[in-house]
Amino acid sequence: MTVTLKDFYADWCGPCKTQDPILEEIEEEWEDRFDLEKVNVDEQQDIANEYQVRSLPTLIVENEEGIVERFVGVTQREDIEDALESAGA
Repeated sequence: MTVTLKDFYADWCGPCKTQDPILEEIEEEWEDRFDLEKVNVDEQQDIANEYQVRSLPTLIVENEEGIVERFVGVTQREDIEDALESAGA
């Protein structure tokens, strides 16, 4: 099962910069167990609208069955990892 973590961010977003190192650590340690997709809401507004993103950062964990978990604001590593496991990563 393919698991995707979508990271909705903007370059001007301070909390997004706080979230980045957490995501980078998870991506490095989990290797190929999930795909990390970074979505710049200023450049990809259509995708942000499709997922109804209204606040940044927003993280969405999904698999073939749909959205498993949505996080708004800076999210702790443990919560992200729990959501990835729930999604099948």
